[in-house]
Amino acid sequence: RAEGVTAEGRADDTEAHVLYGRAIARWWDVVAGIRQEVRPGSPRTWAALGIQGLAPYRFQLAATAYVGRSARTSVSLEAEYELLLTNRLIVKPLLELDIHGQSDRDRGIGAGLSSADAGLRVRYEFRREFAPYVGIVWSRTFFGTADASRANGVAPGGVRLVSGLRVWM
Repeated sequence: RAEGVTAEGRADDTEAHVLYGRAIARWWDVVAGIRQEVRPGSPRTWAALGIQGLAPYRFQLAATAYVGRSARTSVSLEAEYELLLTNRLIVKPLLELDIHGQSDRDRGIGAGLSSADAGLRVRYEFRREFAPYVGIVWSRTFFGTADASRANGVAPGGVRLVSGLRVWM
């Protein structure tokens, strides 16, 4: 997995995961690996352990816990649902929450619920393995993270357009 944000022509808040997954039940996998974060400042590496799968009513869920240097902890929770308009055109609402175990002043992250993203993406599957998408995401920071954003002159919430390519092998 990889995702990132570009702002004013430069990469900002980018991360890549290298995960190994193993089926533990019919629709569920456990995943383990590493996450490399590249944000303004020095890169950070985290150990990752999580579970992902298809819940009843076809909701795709993922919960991943991370442990970093100095015993920093983080949890990411994701939920998404795919609405098929045609066999190839898909609309996907999604929600992602990030929770941190302790504050990180260098990154402007407060302890507790730090951010939430809610969005809607539309993708076209040329093949199941290759599908470009566009969408809109509403982002909001909370508590200490919102305070740090305001202190740096950044609004704690906003809307952004997203685009990308879904590829799997």
